[in-house]
Amino acid sequence: MSQRSLRILIIDENAVRAAILEEGLRVANGVDHGDTLEIHHIRDMANLLVRIVGVDPDVILIDLENPSRDTLEQMFQVSRLARRPIAMFVDKSDSATVQAAIDAGVSAYVVDGLRKERVKSILDVTISRFHAFDRLQSELQQAKSALEDRKIIDQAKAILMKQSGGSEDEAYVLLRRTAMNQNRKIAELARSLVAAAALLGAGERK
Repeated sequence: MSQRSLRILIIDENAVRAAILEEGLRVANGVDHGDTLEIHHIRDMANLLVRIVGVDPDVILIDLENPSRDTLEQMFQVSRLARRPIAMFVDKSDSATVQAAIDAGVSAYVVDGLRKERVKSILDVTISRFHAFDRLQSELQQAKSALEDRKIIDQAKAILMKQSGGSEDEAYVLLRRTAMNQNRKIAELARSLVAAAALLGAGERK
């Protein structure tokens, strides 16, 4: 069975520092149960997002030395849009910039830590933190969606109860049975019912 290749993108304008990162990655080859490494480099920051999409990396390592505010903001924008595990190496920083990196979704923000012997552990932490955060985001989105579904179903039940004079349980049974007959989700049917009621109500008010 062939090994899966872990595609890593190094973004660094400094060839020497990029070589340190790559050497650390080569030493770490075999991380994640024997995966092989496929390493790509970007040294020109022009059209950065387009070039990242072209590489489609599994992990992004950004080395900025002493970045300007504009450069940092550009990298934070990359982090927000790329949705990949990202480790960012800088020589100096402050608490506000660290917080901005966290807000932007940077998985590991490493200050004065570019040493080849640390790359493996940083890579592991970067991937682990990204997946943990991604799971949390997914769970939050599912909870938000479930809450929105519950609200729209309650609205649909209220409409049916008003129209039929029946109970809440009877309204839900009717919703569920109709959804099953139409091979639709209850929340989807409820949205259609609420939208139709809103249209009818708007028409009656004219």
